[in-house]
Amino acid sequence: MPERIFIGVAWPYANGPLHLGHVAGVYLPADIFARYHRARGNRVLMVSGSDEHGTPVTIRAGEERVEPQVIADRYHAKFLEVWQRLGVTFDLYTRTGTDNHAAVTQDIFLRLLERGFIYREVMTAFFCENDRRFLPDRYVTGTCPHCGAPDARGDQCDACGKPLNADELVEPRCRLCGAAPQLRETEHFFLDLAQFAERLGAWIRANDRLKPNVRAFSLGLIEAGLRGRPITRDISWGIPVPVPGFESKRIYVWFEAVIGYLSASKEWAQRSGDPEAWREFWREPTKSYYFIGKDNIPFHTIIWPAMLMGYSDLLLPYDVPANEYLTLEKRPFSTSRNWAIWAEDLLSRYDTDPLRYLLSMNMPETNDADFSWREFLRRNNDELVAAYGNLVQRVLTITARNFDGRVPEPGAPGEGERALLTQADQTFARVTEDLAACRFRKPITEIMALTREGNRYFDERAPWQQVKEDKPAAATTLNTCLQLINALKTMYYPFLPFSSAQLHAMLGFDGELGANDWGIARVPAGQRFGEVKHLFKRLEPSLADEEVARLQAQSSQAPP
Repeated sequence: MPERIFIGVAWPYANGPLHLGHVAGVYLPADIFARYHRARGNRVLMVSGSDEHGTPVTIRAGEERVEPQVIADRYHAKFLEVWQRLGVTFDLYTRTGTDNHAAVTQDIFLRLLERGFIYREVMTAFFCENDRRFLPDRYVTGTCPHCGAPDARGDQCDACGKPLNADELVEPRCRLCGAAPQLRETEHFFLDLAQFAERLGAWIRANDRLKPNVRAFSLGLIEAGLRGRPITRDISWGIPVPVPGFESKRIYVWFEAVIGYLSASKEWAQRSGDPEAWREFWREPTKSYYFIGKDNIPFHTIIWPAMLMGYSDLLLPYDVPANEYLTLEKRPFSTSRNWAIWAEDLLSRYDTDPLRYLLSMNMPETNDADFSWREFLRRNNDELVAAYGNLVQRVLTITARNFDGRVPEPGAPGEGERALLTQADQTFARVTEDLAACRFRKPITEIMALTREGNRYFDERAPWQQVKEDKPAAATTLNTCLQLINALKTMYYPFLPFSSAQLHAMLGFDGELGANDWGIARVPAGQRFGEVKHLFKRLEPSLADEEVARLQAQSSQAPP
């Protein structure tokens, strides 16, 4: 029976371009997972959207002296273009600026308030005398009280990952002008996380699907003690607080952004013509997965689950497969220093599948991983071109030339044929198991190993000689290779959708690939091939030096 799979993908701030760290850490693994489940015939809903209300958007707007909406509109459009080029198959990619999102956010806020999980309290917040304004947490920087990092933000320290309140920072300063802000009293609403500590701890301990690092980090936060966290702020950009007397304040972005998973589901249902269709994806036996980077762990294992518990009748996360970080040429990605490869730029100059391949092979699943231009070119040339593409090209070309462009009728398989196809079956079973468990680096490695085994078999059988000396034996060899290639096409599909679709047509199949066709099917004898083309292009090794030089020149300039 088909499963229902909900996939929530982290909402990027609409304040700047996406870089490869974002792609490898969040969006590519989510798409691989969604494609796999759709191919299995499962019902999938994958949603995300642009986070328009984060203070990074207002900071960028202030730097450019334009309204925040101008920034949000610009980068939302750019994100949509990247998803299309990268092949990320969202069922809905929306934005937090919709009326629907505001309504759903206010509904959750009011229910939690009614049930006693939100309280109001006078707090002290930083006020910048120089700029004459209260400072949202991200407008305050300082030294982290936990790890001593010098540039921690007022909401979270990126160095150690711990969530913060701005008044915890050591030697705080205003991000706008650098002055030391002063604490002033202001009234706000707080989410009472302490009420959920016991339930959250029990839920996390019982969830054996969570990665060890996700589990340990989340339990560490609970054991350190959960406190009330402010969910409104003194700012004019964002969703209004639906309580009289708070007209000048807005709901805090960290509270409303995670609600986007639910509001996007409702928007998708409305667009589908069945406004209630979202409900089945938010109730058991649906399994919900949240693809995020490790800096977002607290929001998806503590804060969002607490909100769902308080609201009730909504599905808790089944898994939160948070990834580690991708580095670039052995250095951390840094947008401020322009040490980054921007996805939009790269996808305009290189084909998509080679990029997806390298990022899958180097996915930062349990440890940080590195992107290097030399590794990108090496894997493209030595693995995609020389191993996979070469196998496909040689098999299809020899077969088409000697068997009238059709799949030949095989003879009785020998030991070598049976061994190769058995290996394909076994690889397929392991790949299926790994993908279902949100493991992506291991299966793509095994698929390439099977590809190399196919080349070994092809070279050993030498069908270019067999067609001259024993054509029936050549027919068996080539048919075996075609069955292997068809299996590879399916296994590679979640990772390399564009080349798999091209190969699907080359093998003579009609229709689209990836809809309820996960399995090792046979290519029938007599089926006519489509047009045979090269799957991948060889790249000149000198490009690596050129790209590193481009990166170094870029880093010496202002960020884009």
